[in-house]
Amino acid sequence: MVDIARPQLEGTVAVGEGRRLGFAEFGSAQGRAVFWLHGTPGARRQVPMEARAFAEREHVRLIGIDRPGVGSSTPHRYGAVIDFAEDLRTVADTLGIDQMAVIGLSGGGPYTLAAAYAMPDRVVATGILGGVAPTKGPDAIRSGLMDLAVLAAPVLSAGGVPVGLAASSVIRLARPFASPIIDLYGRMSPEGDRRLLARPEFKAMFLDDLLNGGRKQLSAPFADLVLFARDWGFRVNAVKTPVRWWHGDCDHIIPLRHGQHMVSLLPDAEFHTMHGESHLGGLGMSEEILRSLLDIWDAKEAQAPFGPV
Repeated sequence: MVDIARPQLEGTVAVGEGRRLGFAEFGSAQGRAVFWLHGTPGARRQVPMEARAFAEREHVRLIGIDRPGVGSSTPHRYGAVIDFAEDLRTVADTLGIDQMAVIGLSGGGPYTLAAAYAMPDRVVATGILGGVAPTKGPDAIRSGLMDLAVLAAPVLSAGGVPVGLAASSVIRLARPFASPIIDLYGRMSPEGDRRLLARPEFKAMFLDDLLNGGRKQLSAPFADLVLFARDWGFRVNAVKTPVRWWHGDCDHIIPLRHGQHMVSLLPDAEFHTMHGESHLGGLGMSEEILRSLLDIWDAKEAQAPFGPV
């Protein structure tokens, strides 16, 4: 097993009355800020070691964020996906960040687009890795596991915090068996994800995130599913920020056509097919993804008439 270093800075930020969001920083505190939004499930340390090394080398301030109800964040129920954007704005303000890029894996994708929609003057570029698409409203597309999420949403909404507490208890009980559980999941996954989870550095990252980042509570994944079954609170075609979308053509969680559908709606987007990759494939391309967003940032700065954006 690979040893994985602790984040350079880890803490919480007050985002409302009695509410806090946890964060973990990697890379350079003086660099350009990139927020990395974890998948469903996940927590603030679900940031690939390749991305962390890139942040160190390229002087990037890379920040993982706990959504409400996981890790160090307090439980909270948003009314819609768009509500997260105000919390992210508060985190950015508190950390002294004006301009930012945002990356979202899977369930982090909707929140990434929400941030871009709500803060077009501050979010310079966004990256989506196998992101979830809307299931309600004019932008909706449904199939497979997202259909199950829509069916489960009323039960999860009613269960709320107790469901999360039960899941947290299961995680604590399973702690001694976490490594073989990840191995088992890998063996049951399509080849792309199986190949990625066999890499020691990725297994170490997932174990660290599960056992340290998300050990206190685990209600966020259930809250995500409830929100994904509702209208997001904004239209996809209203997101004007540049979006780069990576999606595996063997994704067994979010079908490739969901990503293609989303990119067809977004005004400024590029679609990158990851051939032979499944749902987690984007994690293995984090350096390319970060470089792509920084290139967009560089181009915007070069075009700005009064200096850097």
